[in-house]
Amino acid sequence: MGVSMNPATDLPEPRHRSRGRWQFVFLLLVAIGPMLLASAMYKWRFWVPEARNYHGTLIGDGRTLADLGVPTGGEERWQLVVTTPDSCTADCRELVYLARQVNIGLAREAARASHALASGEPLAADYDALLQREYPKLVRYPLDRQHYQGLDDGGATPRLWIVDPHGNLVLRYERGVNGKGVLNDLRLLLKLSHIG
Repeated sequence: MGVSMNPATDLPEPRHRSRGRWQFVFLLLVAIGPMLLASAMYKWRFWVPEARNYHGTLIGDGRTLADLGVPTGGEERWQLVVTTPDSCTADCRELVYLARQVNIGLAREAARASHALASGEPLAADYDALLQREYPKLVRYPLDRQHYQGLDDGGATPRLWIVDPHGNLVLRYERGVNGKGVLNDLRLLLKLSHIG
């Protein structure tokens, strides 16, 4: 005796089919939903926390050292760069000292960073001699003064910048900044970074 198959009875019931569809839609929402939400939060800036745990001004617009008027070199480490459109005056000298102290404060991680000075004018002879004697690891760059002073964010004053190994500006500090805050920021960046 042959077994007859009835195609109508072999199909799943419509109720089970719609339940399977809802499960599939739910799984898609669980997998893709968070990515869509994060993208929307980034694009339209909603639900973004106002609290921050860094001490400088975050530079997130893709600017590099070249945008400041500093020629990019072959430095493949994190850098603490002091920029000044003039010869290095008291505020600038304070930042140069701070950059070196922060670099030293990194202890075991100090080799992953360097400190630098970019000035728009030649340094005073006595200060130049002091730097050569007491700051032997200080990297020196020329600074395009007109380019730097043309910045829309008050580029006429000395500043300290944290720059990543690709030359991207990460954080900016004004004169009078607390060195401990700069050190904490740089330590955090080095901890999170796999470059430099």
